[in-house]
Amino acid sequence: MGLVRDIMVHNVVTIEHDKTAKDVAMLMAEKGISSLVVVKEGNPIGLVTERDLARKVSSTDKKSSEVPLAEIMSANFRWVEPMTPIEDAVQKMTNKNIRRLLVLDNGKLVGIITETDLAKYLRSKLLIDGTMDDVTALNRKVVKSS
Repeated sequence: MGLVRDIMVHNVVTIEHDKTAKDVAMLMAEKGISSLVVVKEGNPIGLVTERDLARKVSSTDKKSSEVPLAEIMSANFRWVEPMTPIEDAVQKMTNKNIRRLLVLDNGKLVGIITETDLAKYLRSKLLIDGTMDDVTALNRKVVKSS
């Protein structure tokens, strides 16, 4: 099928662990993204999503600027390596019911893979496979009529 490195997003937007929910919301809005990798000293320690913001901040009586990132992030993130087969990444996401996987190489963040990345890849693969099937069928017709 392919490897995670072939479809991962390389430019991962990160946020330092000592920020607030407001910082998260502002950075997500600025970048037009729905998740951020939380880092401490350059190493990933968690993940925070729009869903985390909506659920965890709205359930408090605090202003978003008063909610520490540590209270809303998920420290229980899943990851794969760049050389992981895409089907293994899909299986991991399906089994764990998650939408994002960090991509780590020797413990360092090198990318992220999302459901959207997988859908785009699978769509292109299906289109290519369908085109190849059409070409094969056309070749068979040409050979039979010769």
